[in-house]
Amino acid sequence: MTEKIRISGGRQLKGEVLISGAKNAVLKLMAAALLAKGESKIYNVPELTDVVIMLNVLEQLGAKTSYDKQEKSIKIDASNLTGVRAGYELVSRMRASFIVLGALVGRCKEAVVALPGGCAIGERKVDFHIKGLEALGTNIKIENGYVHAKAKKLTGNDIYLDIPSVGATENIMLAAVLAEGATRIQNAAQEPEITDLANFLNAMGADIIGAGTSEIVINGVKQEDLHPIEYTTIPDRIEAGTYMAAFIATKGKGIIRNIFPNHLTFYTSKLTKMGADIKLIDPTSIEVSCKRKLEAINIITQPYPGFPTDLQSMAMTLATVADGVSIITESLYENRFMQVPELRKMGADIHQERNHALVKGVKNLTGANLMASDLRAGASLVIAALMAEGESNIDNIYHIDRGYELLENKFKLIGADIERYSDNVDVLNQSKGNLSESQL
Repeated sequence: MTEKIRISGGRQLKGEVLISGAKNAVLKLMAAALLAKGESKIYNVPELTDVVIMLNVLEQLGAKTSYDKQEKSIKIDASNLTGVRAGYELVSRMRASFIVLGALVGRCKEAVVALPGGCAIGERKVDFHIKGLEALGTNIKIENGYVHAKAKKLTGNDIYLDIPSVGATENIMLAAVLAEGATRIQNAAQEPEITDLANFLNAMGADIIGAGTSEIVINGVKQEDLHPIEYTTIPDRIEAGTYMAAFIATKGKGIIRNIFPNHLTFYTSKLTKMGADIKLIDPTSIEVSCKRKLEAINIITQPYPGFPTDLQSMAMTLATVADGVSIITESLYENRFMQVPELRKMGADIHQERNHALVKGVKNLTGANLMASDLRAGASLVIAALMAEGESNIDNIYHIDRGYELLENKFKLIGADIERYSDNVDVLNQSKGNLSESQL
């Protein structure tokens, strides 16, 4: 039995959407909670399968956890860790869980962590993670799909990243918190989630300067300097960007609340150039609408603060009905155009050549049976289905559930004709239809 989403398109979306806590931030905060002995509490935690997987990873290490769905909070008691092994069955399902490597090396000076999995959007090596931890004094071997890390002690060092890898920056930060002396990460990732992690660690007693810039300095502290805390996760900028695209795609009008607008500056500027009207209502709320036909746009994905790769598929979906030809270049991942074949099923005119896509706007998309290949591609198909004429059915929605809390409920509240269903009934009806009267 698999779950699908059915959408009848063509409805204008109107109303308000409340954005959940950032998936890509909270997962790292959960790993960071391992560094301090005692019980930390994190608020604004979205109800996602990825969060559940990370809770299971932490419990596998001996932490005690609890999740309050009503309060949207989790408690993590890392007083007594009983293991340093994060198994393949969990880590292979979600790449972000690999971040426990840095936390375990920092606190326990030892870790055995499976090589990561997650969405199949292209090769995402862990070389930079390993080189960074080795620079701090960690001895690392890779055997049978696991990273085996050990250190007698950690010593601060200057580390230059060839590319501003988010995961490598985070793993190095987590390990360096308890290293002797100062660690300087140059060409560090600058994403808001990095800043959120640094703020969390500093509240816990760490000494981190420069998060959100290309150079981060971590002055090592001692284990007894760290203490459990209560902390609220930042809003999810990618979820916010998805709902922005949905209002624009359906020529609707809506307010998006619990958003940090400065986290989406580049994205917002591109949407405005396409013809959207985006207004700041208050420091954490925006109004989004679009009354005219969209204009073609050229986009190149870049590390933050550039155009986010996680919102590339949303922009492409809008471009399918824009006036003119849009050129979209994916500079970060080689397999991040997996939504293209599905959009073509709906009538989109897209020519793809390696990491470039030429999108010629058509009058409208039409409903189709679709397959979500990964998290963000799946979300873009939801937007495409909302703006299309007719009905669409989207399969493999477990990908979408990894990063969007209560997606169909939120869309229903703003007027979407959307429902989740299990296809076992459809399969049964189809099989009955293939039977002769004598067999029934």
